[in-house]
Amino acid sequence: MESLLLGPFRSSPSSISSGEIIWRDGTFRRARLATANSCWLQVPSSCTPKTLNKYYQEYYLKNGPQRLSFHQRRSRTYLVNAASEHPLESDPGAYGSKNPWNSMKNAVDAFYRFSRPHTVIGTALSIVSVSLLAVEKFSDFNPMFFGGLLEAVVAALMMNIYIVGLNQLFDIEIDKVNKPYLPLASGEYSIGTGVTIIISSLVMSFWIGWVVGSWPLFWALFISFILGTAYSVNLPLLRWKKYAVAAAMCILAVRAVIVQLAFFLHMQIHVYGRPALLSRPLIFATAFMSFFSVVIALFKDIPDMDGDKVFGIRTFTVRLGQKRVFWTCISLLQMAYAIAIALGLISPCLWSKVVTVMGHAVLASILWARAKSIDLNSKVAITSFYMFVWKLFYAEYLLIPLVRQFMEKLETVKRVENSPIIRLDVYHLI
Repeated sequence: MESLLLGPFRSSPSSISSGEIIWRDGTFRRARLATANSCWLQVPSSCTPKTLNKYYQEYYLKNGPQRLSFHQRRSRTYLVNAASEHPLESDPGAYGSKNPWNSMKNAVDAFYRFSRPHTVIGTALSIVSVSLLAVEKFSDFNPMFFGGLLEAVVAALMMNIYIVGLNQLFDIEIDKVNKPYLPLASGEYSIGTGVTIIISSLVMSFWIGWVVGSWPLFWALFISFILGTAYSVNLPLLRWKKYAVAAAMCILAVRAVIVQLAFFLHMQIHVYGRPALLSRPLIFATAFMSFFSVVIALFKDIPDMDGDKVFGIRTFTVRLGQKRVFWTCISLLQMAYAIAIALGLISPCLWSKVVTVMGHAVLASILWARAKSIDLNSKVAITSFYMFVWKLFYAEYLLIPLVRQFMEKLETVKRVENSPIIRLDVYHLI
């Protein structure tokens, strides 16, 4: 059987032949080697660095930081040698293959992990959702809308890759502990490759912003570039991620303010040629996503506490502890959902009221149920919950356009009630 064995070798890999874990009933079983008194975990030999990390994290929780090296055995089977008390590294040929198709798949998988897909999805969804807030009538769904949306999404995604790539470039040693599956930390990407990708992404992002000629879009990219660079670069007066408040404010500014306002104005001014008016739905979206951005800024450091401690990154989690920060995040999200439900209850539009109230109530209930059952001592469980928070983030951007409908309806009703002409007509009818 083709497999990977994860565990600390006390003898040469070739000398170990007994005690291997076998595949039973479609699941992997753990076993302890009697000869070496070591814990082994078997995983498929076809697994990528991303999936390998799931198994590595389980081992990490028991044994601390490990150093992985890969040894080929027979034709297509690998042994993973985990030697304690060393940062994560990979043998350069561990994932290599003479098959062009496998090489291409590995390259795509590495770039996928490098781009931090949960942030890419969040950026794309947020821009689409905010752009819909600028649509006033059905005829606004025209080629100009889709062209302007595509320009904004592509430019923003290029800037997103620059920001997350730059962070990885300056966090290689930290990521060897916190996120050993990332390409720079695992050794799949050289520093030169990482630099090439982030510079190319940055140039492409600014080039699109300049060619499009939309000042809201260009300023969104420029401010994101400044904050993203200040967040990660290890130079005097920079490296703001070392300071908990500054780090949270960077994420809040980009995710909650710039994305909402700048991309709305891009559609409103550049695409439709309308005045720069900020609608109530946009203000609601900005306020609500501020809660989410603060939660993401706080929660992202919970699974990374070990590496942050070692390298002196004084996050709120390091200062206050995992449990306190975790429940602070849950409280902020529940507060945001309560506000959204309250707004939904005063909606004069029945279908929007039902969707808004029920949607946020369901999300709040699921969040609470998962929060109550999480094991805060498990790094795997905390990381999984963090990804769940991002899914809630995505879901909210699907609900925001519906919130916009009842808020505009409410605003229309208030204008009608306060109209003297309407009151005069009612008086004469009486």
